[in-house]
Amino acid sequence: MAPHPKATDLPALLARLCDAGVEFIIVGGAACVIQGAPITTNDLDIVHRRTPENIERLLELLRQLEATMRDDFANRGLRPTAELLAGSGHLNLSTSLGPLDSLCELDGLGFDELLPHSQTLIDEGRLLRVLDLPTLITVKTKAGRPKDRLVLPILIATLEERDKAKR
Repeated sequence: MAPHPKATDLPALLARLCDAGVEFIIVGGAACVIQGAPITTNDLDIVHRRTPENIERLLELLRQLEATMRDDFANRGLRPTAELLAGSGHLNLSTSLGPLDSLCELDGLGFDELLPHSQTLIDEGRLLRVLDLPTLITVKTKAGRPKDRLVLPILIATLEERDKAKR
């Protein structure tokens, strides 16, 4: 098996998820970047819908992308399972298109609860759902991790600039 790239090929990974019919919401750094925040990210974080059909579509795509668990420090090549994707945890995966973190929940909220807090956009004919900036700010504030605290002023400024431009 070829080594996986260090940074995510975001356009290719999003295209593959959409083309596979996976229902997901983009969260984390990629959601910030898509909404104009001047930050960088090396992975794609998504919250996937946890229906059996959607989990099967996601699992099949992950097989095609040779996904393995990133936190497997013994390098056993552990693969994601339907049971893990149906749970409530986070799967930090390495794929042939770069790191993908498939979150079953974000801040205790699943796909259906986050859906009203997402925006839709069309990219190359594909519908993408992206968690909105106010919700991202709330989630990152609650998380309180150093990397989240560093990006919060940028997200708040991005939201303020966007709101000013609307007036």
